[in-house]
Amino acid sequence: MKTANYTDLRSNLKSYLDSVVSDSEPLLVHRPGNHSVVVISLDEYNAIRETAYIASSPAFMERLRSAEARMNAGEGVKINIDEL
Repeated sequence: MKTANYTDLRSNLKSYLDSVVSDSEPLLVHRPGNHSVVVISLDEYNAIRETAYIASSPAFMERLRSAEARMNAGEGVKINIDEL
């Protein structure tokens, strides 16, 4: 994760924000008083929210765990991605 202090971020805001978006890498901004923040792209934020939503469904999580157990038991089916 890239880091910056508050003063440097203010001086180079465009560069830092462009980097967050183009590299899909969060930026940790150190602020005075130990109140740091993390800057992430909108795509990354949406992915986090979607994951949280999916994980909040007990039924979906049980289905996912069951599928993983079947796969680990050798019951999965191999599919060639080029045939999809």
